[in-house]
Amino acid sequence: MSNKIKIEKIRNIGIIAHIDAGKTTVTERILYYTGKSHKLGEVHNGEAVMDWMEDEQNRGITITSAVTACKWKDKEVQIIDTPGHVDFTIEVERALRVLDGAVGVFCAVGGVEPQSETVWRQADKYSVPRIAFINKMDRTGADFFNAVAMMKDRLKTNPLIIQLPVGKEDEFTGVIDLIEMKQIVWDDETLGAEFQVNEIGSDLVKEAEDYREILLEQISEVDDEIMEKYLSEEIISIDELKQAIRKATILNKLVPVLCGSALRNKGIQPLLDAIASFLPSPVDLPPVRGEDPITGEKIDFPAKRTAPLAALIFKVSMIEGRKLSFVRVYSGKLEAGQEVYNPSLGIKEKISRVLKMHANKRERLNEAYAGDIVGVVGLKRSSTGETLCSPSDQVLLEKMEYEDPVISIAIEPKTHADQEKLDEVLEKFIIEDPTLKVSKDDETGQTLLSGMGELHLEIIISRMQKEFKTDVNVGKPQVVYRETVNTPVKGTAEFAKEISGKDHYAQVTLKIVSGGRGSGVIFKSKLLEDALRNDFVKAVENGVREALGSGPVKGYPVVDVEVILTNVIFDENKASDLAFSVCGSMACQNALTNASAYLLEPIMDVQLFVPDSFVGDAIGDLNSRGGKVNAINPKDGIQMVNVIAPLSKMFGYSTALRSITQGRGTFTMQFSKFDKV
Repeated sequence: MSNKIKIEKIRNIGIIAHIDAGKTTVTERILYYTGKSHKLGEVHNGEAVMDWMEDEQNRGITITSAVTACKWKDKEVQIIDTPGHVDFTIEVERALRVLDGAVGVFCAVGGVEPQSETVWRQADKYSVPRIAFINKMDRTGADFFNAVAMMKDRLKTNPLIIQLPVGKEDEFTGVIDLIEMKQIVWDDETLGAEFQVNEIGSDLVKEAEDYREILLEQISEVDDEIMEKYLSEEIISIDELKQAIRKATILNKLVPVLCGSALRNKGIQPLLDAIASFLPSPVDLPPVRGEDPITGEKIDFPAKRTAPLAALIFKVSMIEGRKLSFVRVYSGKLEAGQEVYNPSLGIKEKISRVLKMHANKRERLNEAYAGDIVGVVGLKRSSTGETLCSPSDQVLLEKMEYEDPVISIAIEPKTHADQEKLDEVLEKFIIEDPTLKVSKDDETGQTLLSGMGELHLEIIISRMQKEFKTDVNVGKPQVVYRETVNTPVKGTAEFAKEISGKDHYAQVTLKIVSGGRGSGVIFKSKLLEDALRNDFVKAVENGVREALGSGPVKGYPVVDVEVILTNVIFDENKASDLAFSVCGSMACQNALTNASAYLLEPIMDVQLFVPDSFVGDAIGDLNSRGGKVNAINPKDGIQMVNVIAPLSKMFGYSTALRSITQGRGTFTMQFSKFDKV
């Protein structure tokens, strides 16, 4: 379908938000009004098209980002619906890496919630142009202007109000379009498929004119042509206004704000118009930049179908035992039967099928072009974050970075048959999810599964049983610690060995000092400039980083240290990468043995939403868990409490909070930093 559409008409967008802001419902309504689905899928009934996994339907949340495409007027909109829960931020990260634009959905009651901030920062990282949709205008406590103020305050963004709500809560009937100065009212009998565009009601004209003036002022601040016309009081046409908003949105200077109620079928068609009008097509953005895998030289690949192939695998799914890779084609053409090159692994792979995705349904294509997001079958070894290009025009696109796990559980198979399946099943999960880590506990022989949170691991165990019919016994969750050093310490090592008839020799001295909290591992060389070849210095660094993978206290990775290479002794004829790598590792281990090292534990950012009458008990409980209250913000009978607390004391907290608040309190928790136990 999409290969017949001009690239300028494509909109690759993601729907991003805090859990429960209504992302999936917004997506479902988009699919309904564009004719892609013929009935309204409801998340609370487990019928949402985009939440197709059994766990998603049972829990009413999005776990895995789903891809679909639909047509609106003359545009093709390719959508990725992403999860809102903090345990699945990897899914959001992967989606934002390959999208051209995003719709941030905010709840009109909660405004900018903690996970909204997280996903917004992820979008900032990739400079993704955004529009905002304030959803749930029909809910009790809905406050459009408060949500916009929170966007300014918390997201440090520049919201541009292009719609005003007409009424709120039960009285919410429609919106005022400030660009065209019309009032839009939806028809409840046609489930919002039909709406009237009327003149603005006389009681609302004054407010609409005031906000249109603010809109013109905001645009003139970021657009010189509009500024000139505005100051000389010339008429600014609707087309000029739309062009200026589009330009400012694509440059991330403004975020157009719309509103509605997806559940009540109000506000979706103007949102689709805004996606088509203000979010970029692939050609509106700078060419994708990569580097030559051999020389490291930077190369740009324009969004053209006739250019060489540059594509990125942003996600891998194991569906019915087959590997399905999700690919964004940035440049050139990808076709079934084509041989492609993966420069990360230095291998050629063959594309057996190209598929257009609609959640878990697929349609076969002969080829996909620049701007397309497709599923690909046939890639045997390539995985998430890797590039596909033409063997003759090689390019390496920037890889994705992932957070390290903070929590682990021990698992063991229930039966001998489960034992045989377990390793194979875990391998499939690791291919799908780079934030999941599997290791063996040498002392107990148990398999350790590490992930981003309790829910993350719970879903993995659930999928293991339901999808792969593999039963396991699960141990209590364990915290994944880190280690660091307190005082500077030195280490020296010598390596002299004959391997395969060749002598290898090196001697390395290094110093390990404490780094700032959150600094990770920094490696520096204090050798004179020509004292050692760069590749040998790199070999020492590789050895050091390997040794830091297991610390002296409990064998956890060592972080927040600076390792300084201070001296080397070697013989030109016996120097080798192997000698320096092993020597660097040994010197580092020797230093760590004598270091005064200590454990660091994960500290979590917790945000509580508790009715006034239960605040005292909730805070008392958190204090008993070692939590520190940073702020309390009252809001309409609910107190929003910000706390930092050690993860080790927060296991099972959701049950405790339910009990304290009679089921009325909610919380979100995300990793903040590692700190001293």
